[in-house]
Amino acid sequence: MPLYDPADLASLATLAGSVAKDVGTRIRAMRAEGVEVANTKSSLVDVVTAADREAERLVAEALRAARPQDGLLGEEGLSAPSESGITWVVDPIDGTVNYLYDLPAYAVSIAATVEDGQPGTMADGRRAIAGAVYVPAVDELFTGFKGGGSRLNGLDLRVSEARDLALALVATGFGYTSKRRTEQAEVVRQLIPRVRDIRRMGAAAVDLCNLAAGRLDAYYERGLAPWDYAVGALIAREAGAVTLGLADDTLPGEPMLVAGPPALAHDLRAEIQRAYATLPRG
Repeated sequence: MPLYDPADLASLATLAGSVAKDVGTRIRAMRAEGVEVANTKSSLVDVVTAADREAERLVAEALRAARPQDGLLGEEGLSAPSESGITWVVDPIDGTVNYLYDLPAYAVSIAATVEDGQPGTMADGRRAIAGAVYVPAVDELFTGFKGGGSRLNGLDLRVSEARDLALALVATGFGYTSKRRTEQAEVVRQLIPRVRDIRRMGAAAVDLCNLAAGRLDAYYERGLAPWDYAVGALIAREAGAVTLGLADDTLPGEPMLVAGPPALAHDLRAEIQRAYATLPRG
């Protein structure tokens, strides 16, 4: 038996969208007032702003008011156990460095997830069933729920029909440590002659939503956390994408998420596998 009522999925997506838009509007206003760096995380370039913390507080407050039995998991330390079987996975500002520099590719990402081992389960053991991503700078609200498709400001989304990797526009992201980024740069060096071009926008949820909208043909990234991909991957899948791990026996997420139309995603993964096989071990 599912841990949720399938009839509730649309309402979960609506709730996520409403909260994401409200909080996104607030953080955009905060950005106009100036940004305060509150802390760093994995490295000196991996920053947390005061707006991240305020956004996470506001999301938690709204979700607890609407669904007090649900659990919470957020990037900035938000954690509460679930009594309903549903846990909301929250990235209060996906693309914090973009936000810091006033670049438009940042978003509020909110996913309702379950842990039931069904198809769509990611590497962290969770499966997103509904959620939303709101991009405040351009007023774009992406929503989706399992079996219900995905939408941008209410309009249905569909991934691109690209099949030839050589003509594919591919997005990726880099980690925050020097070693990880050096490895990722080498993979890009090997991959770029085999695709149309590479884009690196700095926000995984935004990349996955742009994939769903057909603005990108494929996407891959190593080292994502659950809040980075939970709802973005769902929105992409509901628009026709597949999500893959680095090998057939690995789930997407950490260490790798590859997404795109089925044939293209498998071809891209094969090229990524070849590139990583050339890297020094250790």
